[in-house]
Amino acid sequence: MLRNLLFLFAFMGLAQTALADSGGLRQMTTGDDIRGWQAVGRLEIGGKGFCTGALIAPDLVLTAAHCLFDKASKRRIDHTRIEFRAGWRNGRAEAYRSIRQAVVHPDFEMKRDGALPDADDLALLQLYHPIRTTAIRPYKTSVGLRRGDRVGVVSYAHDRAEVPSIQEGCEFLGHEKGLVVTSCNVDFGSSGAPIFSFEGGEPRIVSVVSAKADLNGQPVALGMPLLEPLQLLLEVMQMSSGHFVSSRATSGQGRTTLSAKFVRP
Repeated sequence: MLRNLLFLFAFMGLAQTALADSGGLRQMTTGDDIRGWQAVGRLEIGGKGFCTGALIAPDLVLTAAHCLFDKASKRRIDHTRIEFRAGWRNGRAEAYRSIRQAVVHPDFEMKRDGALPDADDLALLQLYHPIRTTAIRPYKTSVGLRRGDRVGVVSYAHDRAEVPSIQEGCEFLGHEKGLVVTSCNVDFGSSGAPIFSFEGGEPRIVSVVSAKADLNGQPVALGMPLLEPLQLLLEVMQMSSGHFVSSRATSGQGRTTLSAKFVRP
């Protein structure tokens, strides 16, 4: 049972300027470090900042819905002003792709800072041209998590914007109000970052970072569930694009429900 979970930021938005602790994260500065993680990339958003996204198919990027909204006006950002930079590291990417269309969960609503996010902060971006290289392999998704399972996150953030960072020793703490709660350390720019499980030795995306909070003085990450929301996004995109799109998903058991009180600043 979670106690004293202080909700700090409903939506972390685009990375700009600030300072924060990023303990437990390891920067992937070399080609060897980043090998196997090139399908995670920076999303350059309208010249206003960036978020993180990850490929779940050669032409599909999974990210957080709030990354596609202007924080001040609460309006959608034109998806043609967004670029996915796969494996961005030290000023270069493995691949650059513009966005053909962007689908946001139909129940998503851009809320004020300090408001608890709903479990619908999820978006799917379709690239104009699929990324088909041997170095960049899309990730499978999974919904099988049990309390205490080891998870990890690969992300960019305001104070580590030029290379991705990985934190592999996080823990899945459970669910709160439909959200995935982990001990991962995230910050501005990490929105949309994939949270991975490592069951069977293969990284699979089990959630997408939406917000950060504080639990007894320790940072935690709040993520989105994938099963029903992702399937809905795939169906909406299929209807709007006129052709079949899919991700590689697996189901699982072991959903844990937690009880916590969110205190809004």
